[in-house]
Amino acid sequence: MSAKRMNREQFFRVVSGLDEDRLRKALWNLYWRGTANMRERIEVELASDGRGRPSRPAKEPPDPETVRWEVGEFVSLARSGAYMGGDRRVLPRERSRWRFTFKRLAAEAQDALRDEDAGPAASALEQLIDLACEAHDYDYFRSDDPVAAAGFVVSDVAAVLWAWTWERHGFQAFAETAAPQLIRWESRYGWTRHGQGPVAATEASLAVVLARMLRVPDTWEGFAEQYVRALDALRDRAASTRQTRRFAQASEERSRALAEWHGLLLENLADTEGGLLDRIAGHAALGGPEQTFLSARLAHRRGNTDVARDLTAQCLQKLPGHNDFREFAAEIGAAAPG
Repeated sequence: MSAKRMNREQFFRVVSGLDEDRLRKALWNLYWRGTANMRERIEVELASDGRGRPSRPAKEPPDPETVRWEVGEFVSLARSGAYMGGDRRVLPRERSRWRFTFKRLAAEAQDALRDEDAGPAASALEQLIDLACEAHDYDYFRSDDPVAAAGFVVSDVAAVLWAWTWERHGFQAFAETAAPQLIRWESRYGWTRHGQGPVAATEASLAVVLARMLRVPDTWEGFAEQYVRALDALRDRAASTRQTRRFAQASEERSRALAEWHGLLLENLADTEGGLLDRIAGHAALGGPEQTFLSARLAHRRGNTDVARDLTAQCLQKLPGHNDFREFAAEIGAAAPG
């Protein structure tokens, strides 16, 4: 007649008095003399992550060079109109599945950042963000809202890219690359065409993304310096091509898109020396009433209330229905247009 089987508490109480060598010996006897099913269960435990599940080695990241090549091909085909039809380089079936290709490439590019030599993956992500920003205004795909259809949250991907750049190459390299990207990518109302749905609800402005990263005054000032240099490069490029009218229009659009960023700069740099805010407020790569509004707020922070009122009145003359202009005018007592 067999002995009565111990319950869980009794068993643990007995084995608690055994040292590691005796526990290993008992487990070996059970493994060696047990049934095949028993050996399999022991092997699962030995290979587990502590919760009864076998631990799996981390999957190797995709090859960054391959990812960059695939992304480059995809972006090139999209910009050429190949996904809109009439181009044999993209099969009809692939034209309707472009969003799945976009999602796959975005996921692989981010995963490839884990590679030791992940520079090509970062380049691939930059290309995909550029394409997403362009797809707001250009019909590269047969979709009413390409960014929403692809499920591509520009601000999330930019945050991943910027965090990787800072961690891998340091703050200076991050600021040098992210500042021109901010100017190129920022969108005041997001990157989906209609501003509705789960993708739009997840988006944040790039100004907010940067505010979460720039936690100390030195980083704000260092990034602002690179931001001014990026604006200088835009101005110099426009001067060399003599596209005066187009540049003026682009400057106003740029100021509208970067209005939130300029407000954050004002909050974080108003008490610093060096004239960075003055250079931004008067920069030729910016323009329109949004730039004037930055000058008005800067004047008010410095106690030049009369100047601030005059500048705010100029803003309201051009955009009388602008809520931020009207609220600030009421705050400082500026005259609203009749």
